[in-house]
Amino acid sequence: MSDEAEKGEAGKTETAFRRARPCPVCSKLSAERFHPFCSKRCADVDLNRWLSGSYTVPVVEMEPEDFDELERELGKAVKHG
Repeated sequence: MSDEAEKGEAGKTETAFRRARPCPVCSKLSAERFHPFCSKRCADVDLNRWLSGSYTVPVVEMEPEDFDELERELGKAVKHG
């Protein structure tokens, strides 16, 4: 058996124990081949959302004074830690 075939079999063994979960795009059960998605289409939809900026991480802007206070608090925690 070739090295590539052995790697492929090992990959199947690792993913065979995954429990099917809902696709994060359409909620159908995920497929092993496209995990965690159910299809290539849903994987591509998700990729497009990332690339187009549809997914964002909410950020709270801090004032410079808040940084000073945070540094003081962290300094205290490190000394007591």
